[in-house]
Amino acid sequence: MYYSEITQKTVSFIEGNLTEEIQMDIFPSVIGYSKYHLSRVFKQETGKSIGEYIRLRRLATAASFLLQTDESILTIAFLFRFQSQEAFTRAFKDVYGLPPGKYRQVMIVVRMIKEENDMNTQEQIQGWNLSGSNPELYELIVDGDVFHTGTKSGLLYAKGEANEQQFATMMQGFQSDDYKGKRIKMSCFLKTEQVTKCGAWLRIDNFSGDTIQFDNMDNRSIQGTTEWNHYSIILDVPEESVSIHFGVLLIGEGKVWADGFNFEEVNKKVATTNMLSQDHLPKQPSNLDFNE
Repeated sequence: MYYSEITQKTVSFIEGNLTEEIQMDIFPSVIGYSKYHLSRVFKQETGKSIGEYIRLRRLATAASFLLQTDESILTIAFLFRFQSQEAFTRAFKDVYGLPPGKYRQVMIVVRMIKEENDMNTQEQIQGWNLSGSNPELYELIVDGDVFHTGTKSGLLYAKGEANEQQFATMMQGFQSDDYKGKRIKMSCFLKTEQVTKCGAWLRIDNFSGDTIQFDNMDNRSIQGTTEWNHYSIILDVPEESVSIHFGVLLIGEGKVWADGFNFEEVNKKVATTNMLSQDHLPKQPSNLDFNE
């Protein structure tokens, strides 16, 4: 089992039990590894402890409840396993800068104004572009209702029917200077709804525009409906590289939400996921006469 698989199983269990009591003692039986090993791997992969991740996800989901439901603050506090409304308020204010009641009042007004302003205009998401084979069939927006942490996520979705030969991507690129000669890990959190196929992707290009490192999760793609989970790609950034491009690919129909992108240098002992490496090629040609 790869470390990312351990993290994904842990995240999946947490996401399905945010309103339940979660004790660290339960993880070894659910995931199959000791508490120490799980804690170390999870921290290494996500940059957060398991306890911190649970707290942030409960607060983010509580923030969504504040905006989308009429439930009282006390009810929401108890739902997400806070011992009192006061404890919930302190934790919420630490993350969102406002107590829950004030947050609900302010954000509802802000969203109303934003909806009025966006009624006749297409929102441009800073840093991000919509591209692909058929971008006209897709929409890229900021979603303030569904998010992993914070208050927003990026949502890429098919506006109508789309087949498996049609796709779009939310993407951006930047210069590779700060990462040349290093091995990097790009990670993010994704959530899907009835997707034909999707995944995160990362590409390294040289001066001529040739791709020299690439992974689009094709061998571990996401299909159907899935809750938030953690995904990562690991590539080398050669000295001859010029640019780094990344994003989320959606093939066919469905919706995919993206949040929490992160780049970090990793040790050379960490295996890459480069799909262009010789390790991904067979040792010998096959089916040369088309009879197999």
